[in-house]
Amino acid sequence: MLSEILSGSPIAGAFPDLLVGYETSDDAAVYRLNDAQALVATVDFFMPIVDDPFDYGRIAATNALSDVYAMGATPALALAILGVPVGKLSAEVIRRILDGGAAVCAAAGVPIAGGHSIDAPEPMYGLVALGLAHPSRIKRNVGARAGDVLILGKPLGIGILGAALKKGELRDKAYDQMVEITTQLNTPGVALAQLDGVHAMTDVTGFGLLGHLVEICRGSAVGAIVDFGALPILSSALHIAQQGYATGASARNWASFGAEVELPPGLAPWQQNLLTDPQTSGGLLVACAEADAERVLGVFREQGFGHARVIGNFVPGPARIRIR
Repeated sequence: MLSEILSGSPIAGAFPDLLVGYETSDDAAVYRLNDAQALVATVDFFMPIVDDPFDYGRIAATNALSDVYAMGATPALALAILGVPVGKLSAEVIRRILDGGAAVCAAAGVPIAGGHSIDAPEPMYGLVALGLAHPSRIKRNVGARAGDVLILGKPLGIGILGAALKKGELRDKAYDQMVEITTQLNTPGVALAQLDGVHAMTDVTGFGLLGHLVEICRGSAVGAIVDFGALPILSSALHIAQQGYATGASARNWASFGAEVELPPGLAPWQQNLLTDPQTSGGLLVACAEADAERVLGVFREQGFGHARVIGNFVPGPARIRIR
């Protein structure tokens, strides 16, 4: 919606040091400070997806910082955004939300230097996240090339677990797995940005795997083939998905870009739901030269991302996705 509203704004070309704006729905804005430094800026917040306030703060902060990592930048500073229904939430609950966010930022080496709070009908929390990178090492969601392989850094299924949680039908083990994945910082993005063979990068969030891959294909003027059998899927989400759990956002995602996707005959509805499942603090999605695939996977493994997989490849245009 925001991209449509801003589409007529005369920003492109008016600021030559603005290296990345909203034109390709990238993860963050990038402004060149000098020949050696670029400022990466993003903002992200949402209402609770879990009941525990500390976990909620951790997840929201990790999700916001992910956009900085997805551009290949190192987070440097954060500001908190907080909306709470004054008089309905206790000071202790609010403090726990903020403590969760602060814990994640401390792990990332980032100070929360301030922020803004408002009285709101429902709780909201997130961050303005700022990072730094060399202007020549910014990784965007455009630039994938035919022949590149596609690598996903985290498993899918977060939205499906959230749907079960809302119905009170998520077991403790599945909840723990959900929190573990959504609070894992996408730190490999910094190292991946230094590799010439990495041509494009984004993170998988609200539009699901296919939605963010469509953005890469459109911006890069290439097509993609995804091997469903290669997809990393949260073990706790697989059974739940097969039972038919899905979010409303999954259906809306398909309505938005399904015309650009070719599904194989016999693909089950639960499999399609996983492809469009909205992720919170999802994995990095990387387009890299085939010769660099093992090196990219090595970066993920070295930083504790054991689920990272090659899930497909890019082919000459048009910008369509084929699932096999």
